[in-house]
Amino acid sequence: MKLYQSSKWIQIGLVAAVAAITATPVLAQDSGTRVAVVNSEKVFNESNLAKAMQTRLQNEFTKRQNDLRDSAQKIKSAAEKLDRDAAVMNESERVRRQRELADQDRELQRKQREFTEDLNQRTFEERAKIAEKANAVLKQIAEQRKIDVIVQEAAYVSPKADVTDDVIKALNSQK
Repeated sequence: MKLYQSSKWIQIGLVAAVAAITATPVLAQDSGTRVAVVNSEKVFNESNLAKAMQTRLQNEFTKRQNDLRDSAQKIKSAAEKLDRDAAVMNESERVRRQRELADQDRELQRKQREFTEDLNQRTFEERAKIAEKANAVLKQIAEQRKIDVIVQEAAYVSPKADVTDDVIKALNSQK
């Protein structure tokens, strides 16, 4: 008997919780909630901060990228030379040069992985700096326009709800 009564209270509690949750959106709509949307990828690609970030990263990583490209070309040339000369080489010399090429190739692949990881890490750090500044600008825009919610990457955006260009302008005006 007690089990039946307690399960009845649990059912009543669940019904009340569901009713409270479903009523919240209706109340939000009635209060005139203002929503805006920002395209963060556009901010990361078109703002002056983003362009400066790309230039910094390019300057920082161009030398390493060129060194990797040169190393890959040297290995390719050495492999082609080995293919041409393999017929006239003795077996032990051919095997030794194949091992050297394999070692060089493994080393190149390791350096390429390190390069990619370093580039990704630096890109993440730079994007985080831009995101921090963009979030401050978004907060200012929300306060000025009395916007309740700003959403990123919506499926559909009315031009009057899109604040992306305003964010880019505000970021570009910062020094």
